[in-house]
Amino acid sequence: MSDEPETTVHDLVGGTPFFVELVDRFYAGVAEDPVLRPMYPDDDLTESKRTLTGFLIQYWGGPDDYSQERGHPRLRMRHQPFEIGEVHRDAWYRHMSEAVVAMAPHPEIERAMLDYFAHAADAMVNTPPIRRRPS
Repeated sequence: MSDEPETTVHDLVGGTPFFVELVDRFYAGVAEDPVLRPMYPDDDLTESKRTLTGFLIQYWGGPDDYSQERGHPRLRMRHQPFEIGEVHRDAWYRHMSEAVVAMAPHPEIERAMLDYFAHAADAMVNTPPIRRRPS
């Protein structure tokens, strides 16, 4: 058994600055998105950025400041008050995947992040798809 600390994704991407930039890129897209922007009541996205950055830092192996401040992430519960449909999921994932790709992490890390974000986006959907009548 090794006494060496485990190397995390947080470590491999250079720590907190990577996640700050990732979230800044993501929210640059959200700020202009006609589907997602109305879901954020504040004119200023600073608190949303801070929260997501803290969560991602912790999730990818950094300090657990997010849980120390906010408790267990409980992502589905925290997003339950919002109607999240497939269109929201798709817009959210598009902005996040564009941000990840723009950051150009190692291909294995990029794949892990894209897979995680796809799964997370799917898990947040809480409204049924719109059923269209046959023409």
